[in-house]
Amino acid sequence: MEKQPRALPSALATALAFGASGAVLVLEIVALRLVGPYVGVTLQVSSSVIGVSLAAIAYGAWVGGRLADRFDPRTLLAPALILGAIGTALTLPLVRWGGELLRGGAAPAVLMLAVLAVFPPALVLSAIAPMVVKLQLGDLRRAGSVVGRLSSIGTLGAITATLVTGFVFVAAMPSSVIILSLAVLLAVSGVALGWWLRRDLPGNSRIRASLAAVGLAGAGLGAVSPTPCDVETAYHCASVVQDPAREGGRTLILNSARHSYVDLTDPTHLEFDYVQWIGAVTDVLEPPGAPIDALHLGGGGFTVPNYLRATRPGSEQLVLELDGGLVGLDERELGLTTGSDLRVRVGDARVGLAERPDAAYDLVVGDAFGHLVVPWHLATREMADDIARVLRPGGVYAQNVIDYPPNRFIRAEVATVAAAFPHVALIAPPDAIAGRRGDNFVILASHDPLPIDALRAPLARLDTPPALLTGAELAGFVGGARVLTDDYAPVDQLLAG
Repeated sequence: MEKQPRALPSALATALAFGASGAVLVLEIVALRLVGPYVGVTLQVSSSVIGVSLAAIAYGAWVGGRLADRFDPRTLLAPALILGAIGTALTLPLVRWGGELLRGGAAPAVLMLAVLAVFPPALVLSAIAPMVVKLQLGDLRRAGSVVGRLSSIGTLGAITATLVTGFVFVAAMPSSVIILSLAVLLAVSGVALGWWLRRDLPGNSRIRASLAAVGLAGAGLGAVSPTPCDVETAYHCASVVQDPAREGGRTLILNSARHSYVDLTDPTHLEFDYVQWIGAVTDVLEPPGAPIDALHLGGGGFTVPNYLRATRPGSEQLVLELDGGLVGLDERELGLTTGSDLRVRVGDARVGLAERPDAAYDLVVGDAFGHLVVPWHLATREMADDIARVLRPGGVYAQNVIDYPPNRFIRAEVATVAAAFPHVALIAPPDAIAGRRGDNFVILASHDPLPIDALRAPLARLDTPPALLTGAELAGFVGGARVLTDDYAPVDQLLAG
């Protein structure tokens, strides 16, 4: 009769089940941040990371169970922890070097990068739970309670890791530090467990030492692998690049996409075409040059708020920006100075909008979308209704939208805004309207007739004059596009074409 391996102490078994499951969830959450700079932060990316993580958990549990039946699980636990540490440490170089080759939002690239980010270490760590279960099953009459207890402990570990990573780790440290710290913790745990089991399992010290050395090498590769970030905030991989053609020019890069341009010496210089369009809109608001009350949904590089501060002195502005770390970067690198005339509220734009009083603003600028990162809850009819509530009669809402052929998202977003406002117009390059390339679109909306005639002249004077669609021409562009609502807003799918 085969001898049953000696059971682990209950506290040790609990710690292994809790820790291994928690480590997998830390990897899953941080993986979303690691792949974002290369393939965006979309529903497809989130779905891929979650799906790959679940696949790793499933295959890991199956492999771990098979190995536990063939070998003494005590010989496998310490190596599994150390292999998990190696896989975790290698995540950084794999994603960062692989991400440079897999840039873009194509489905195969997203899936491949998700596999590189989470599958190997998650598979190894998920194999630990069935090994621990096997060591605790000394009495088959208690099999149900043992399996149930360790399963619940593993789930609690996953829940704890999810909450702590989302609320604490990501806010306190860069993703690379989280990953490398987890790798070190797993490696130390594996070495400590191997040392504790040394009397039962003589002769494994050389194997453990070899694995530990490989793990340290993997951590070293992770530490020196290329990173696209100068600063990693709670929401963005950010960097600031100097413009060699303009002494004061600075470009803010968020998740590897050009997000904002700021001239430190001339706040009236607007580099990006869509910002020039918004600047033209602010210039024609009546009365010209007079102070206004403005609300900005999204701060970015604070280009438009600084432009208004320079062109309409005395204006009172409020910026709703989700990322406090980005605001800090703007203050350090892009010359942002706040005060009574330019205030910043850190938090979700929709939550902040709901707290604003009725008819409080002459101008609302929506610039919270970037590249493939579109917070869907800011694109719905309910959001547009709330913007209409805070906008004064004669005021203008200017919303920046980025879309790509065949323009399904911008058509739906124009239809959505038009459901909340009686007067709507669209500014965009002719090629983008024709569906020949992706670009920025700026939707204009108001309770009263828009200053279309006054706007045509400054738009025509730009280096690359855009098209300005209104009336029947705009209705033809929108066609039968569906209005987006809180109940149905497939923004990511519309962007994917």
